[in-house]
Parts: sequence; C-alpha cells; structure tokens
Amino acid sequence: MASFAPTPFLLSAQSVLAALSGWRAGLAAFVLGAFSALAMAPFYVFPILILTLSGSVWLLDGAVRQRRPLRAAAWRGWAFGFGYCAFGFYWIGYSFLVQPEAHLWLLPFAAATFPGGLALFFAAAFALSAWFWRCDWRRVLIFAFALSATEWLRGNIFTGLPWNLFGYTWGVSVETMQFASIAGVYGLTFATLIAFAAPAALVRANGAVQPRALLAWGAIALPVLLFTFGWLRVPSKPQAGIAGIALRVVQPDVPQTEKWKSELAQRNWQRLIEPLALNGQAPYTHAVWPEAAPPFILSEHADALRMIGIALPRGAVLMTGSVFRERRDGDTQFFNGFHAVNDQGSVIASYAKSHLVPFGEYLPFGSLLESLGITKITGGKGGYTSGPGVRSLTLPPSFLKGAQKTTFGPLICYEIVFSGNVVEPGNRPDWLVNLTDDSWFGPSTGPYQHLGISRMRAVEEGLSVVRAANTGISAIIDPYGRVVASLPLGTQGVIDGGVPTPLHPTGYARWGNVLYAFAMAAMAVWIGWGRRRWPSDAGDPNR
Repeated sequence: MASFAPTPFLLSAQSVLAALSGWRAGLAAFVLGAFSALAMAPFYVFPILILTLSGSVWLLDGAVRQRRPLRAAAWRGWAFGFGYCAFGFYWIGYSFLVQPEAHLWLLPFAAATFPGGLALFFAAAFALSAWFWRCDWRRVLIFAFALSATEWLRGNIFTGLPWNLFGYTWGVSVETMQFASIAGVYGLTFATLIAFAAPAALVRANGAVQPRALLAWGAIALPVLLFTFGWLRVPSKPQAGIAGIALRVVQPDVPQTEKWKSELAQRNWQRLIEPLALNGQAPYTHAVWPEAAPPFILSEHADALRMIGIALPRGAVLMTGSVFRERRDGDTQFFNGFHAVNDQGSVIASYAKSHLVPFGEYLPFGSLLESLGITKITGGKGGYTSGPGVRSLTLPPSFLKGAQKTTFGPLICYEIVFSGNVVEPGNRPDWLVNLTDDSWFGPSTGPYQHLGISRMRAVEEGLSVVRAANTGISAIIDPYGRVVASLPLGTQGVIDGGVPTPLHPTGYARWGNVLYAFAMAAMAVWIGWGRRRWPSDAGDPNR
C-alpha cells in the first residue's frame, strides 16, 4: 500500500465529529445530509460527497462508542437522511400550492413526514454499519455496502422512490455517466459511496493515524476512471437519426394552476393545436405532447380528435398523454394514459401508466384517509387504475421516403425513474418517449433532476429518449445521454429534430443489475465472514 499521511484537518475533523453525541451529533448529520443534496442536479457538486460521506463515517465512529451504539447510529443516519431528503426533495412542496384551498394545510405535515419517512432507510443503513463496524479501513467498505443496500431498498419497496440516488451525481458530464451502460445507476451508487467515503480511512476510528490506506485514493481515482471510460466510449460525432422519423415536440408551458380554468381552456388548447401546423416548415412524422396534455378525456371528444387530424400533416401521428376511462366489471376505471392519434383523427394505439404515484395518482388506504379530509394532490376522490406494465408500441411507417415501422416505449412521467424497468422484456423498442407534467413542481430543482434521470436511462439502455414536458424541460436525448436539443423551463415552444439511432443492447440492457448484485453479494460474504474471523477490536476505545 502507498504511504499517504492524513492532514491535520482530517485528524481534527474526525476527532470533532466522533466526539459528538445526542442532539449535536444529529445536527451535524443533518447538515452533512443537507449539503449532500448539492451533488444532485442541477448543481452536480460531486466533490461535496467526499466531505459529507467521510464525515458520516466519523460520526459513526462516535456512535459505536455509545452505550447503545445501534440506537446512536440510527439517530445519526435518520438525521442525515432527513437533511438529504428535505433539501433534495423540497420541490414536492410546490404541488401543495396548486390547489391551496384543499391541500395547503397538509404542507407542514408533508414537509416533515415525507423526508422523515425516507430517512428511515438511512437510519437502517447507519445501524447496519454499526453492527459490523471495525476501527480501521474496513469500516469504509462496510458503510458503503450498508448505504448502497438501503438505497436499493428505497428504490424498490413500498412502490419505490429511486430518486436522487448517489450515482446520479455523475450526470455532471456525459463522460462520467457512461459506466451506467454496464453497471446501471445502482452500480454507480455503490462505487461512489466507496470512493467518496474512502478518505475517512486515513484516520482510524480511535483517532490514530493510518497512513497506509490505498483505499483513500478512490476519491481521486473514481472520477478519473469514469471520465476515461466515457471519453473512450462516446463518439465525437453526433448520432445519426432513425430513417424516416421527424419529430415535433410541443411544450405548451401551461402552469398547473391555469390548466383546468374554464376561462383559459381555449388559450390552453391553442397552445397545443397551433404548433401542429406546418406554416411552411418541413413536414414531421411524429408530434409529441406532454402528459395529460388536453384538460379533458381526449378519446371521448370527437371535435378535438377531428381538429388534430386536420392539423397533422398527411401520414403523421400525434403522441400524447391523456386520461381515459374504461368500463370493467360494472365499474368505471380511469387511467393516466397515452394515445397515438393519426391524421384521420383516430386513436390507433394506447397505453396505460403502470407505475402510479402514491398520493398523486392514487391514495393509499383511500377510504380511511378520505374520511380524514385527505385527498390526492391531483384532486378528487378515488384514483387511477394501473396498467399491465411497460410496453413497446409499433406504429406504421410514415409518408416520408425511406420510412419504416418504428417501435417505441411510452413512459409516463414517474415511470422513467425505475432503472431496469423501462423496456418491455423481449420486445426492445427503437427509442423511448417520456411524457411528463413537471409543472406540479414549479421553478425548482425537480424538473432538472427528472431530466438527469432520463439521461441516465438513455445511457443504461442505449436508447434515445424523447421528452415532452408541459412547462419544461423538454428534450431529445441520444443513447449516450447527450442532450441533442431542449427547451428551457418555463418556455413555450417546439423542438424539431430526429430520433438518434439506438445502440446495440448495452451490458446493462442485457444483464440488468447482475454486476451490482454480484458485487453486493461478494461484499456481504466478505463482511459476514470477517465478523467471525477478523481480529477483535477489544480494548480499542472505538469498541
């Protein structure tokens, strides 16, 4: 191992953080978590994680000295998670301001319970770390394993919320994202946690110097390795477009507070229908509107469908989000859906969103909560019915010369956040289209984070993502995660362009999280074996 003596700053930081207890330790953990949110979009200050994750290891050094170490560690973890989620997800509060007369009173409760609930995953990670804690460099790997495991749980259980995973910090550049094509965002998260917590290994848990810690170089090596891999992978030339596809992505920029007002209905409709006209421009084959673009059930409005058919160029198709309903088993069920409408004004393909947002599109324990006066953020009683799962849809070739059938995967809003679950198994599409309405979250960091997530899905799957957002950020993203064209947040306009051709299935597209699962399993075996075999830390002040 290389010799690398820690600086007095690191020794002092470890000493101070490890000595904290009670509310002071919780406050320090909260601050570290809050600053960690700066690593996410749109800031991407990824070096901040070197300080916050190393600091978390040193806080755990102090926790395991307490009379009840697991409780002390869980408290620090919960406080870290609360700070991280409160600042990283603050934009959710905007949704309570859309209908303030119905939901404003819930905002203080949501501001506490939402980040507080998510923070329980961090509490579990810190407590698990403390259970296996060692006083030397091994505690960094233990900490990274535990936090990576609970981040996976956060993204997959209780409907899952894999938003702001630590791996998303590598959206800072196209090059640093590319390892996701092999390991996915969970693999990036695991590597990030190891590398950026590694400087903590330069000081032992008891405050003694540990100069021979090769692991500590990870904080420098990881960004360099990621960038080098990406630089070698990403071509310098733009990706060629799929033959015969010409896009027109419409961003109407209708604030959520104005979308359903009857006095603005005509204006809002014109913002959707008028951009479909060519006005002397080159013809397009696919127009794209955002999620739930028409403020009515489109499939039941013959006049609106007829207007769409008239506005579309010959052979073109409109792809739009729209609520629709079906009669099943004597009940009327509503769906947050997708329609493809042809130039005859007919719906030729549909898709129902399968992964619904709790409290937004349906209300868990609906009868109980409605009796307490709590309704969905989107208003009204009841909720949407989920569809059967992600699907690939195939549309006939357009009128353009050289056009061919194209298969695409529609993803409505939230569905694109689920790594490894955006493509129909056995039916790989040529591109993905993500329809969303981020206007619920105002001029906040939320839409930027959503765009960053979409870019990561493009890299993982090797597929372009066409993104239509009501108030932004609409974009065309190539299969390397490069934003080819976009419209800023809060802008009305259109994007005209092609769909970059797909790559051959990436390693991640073929094998999913196999590499991540293998690494985690190997680490679990190593930690479990080590707990029985490693020399005891008895007598060390850390124990």
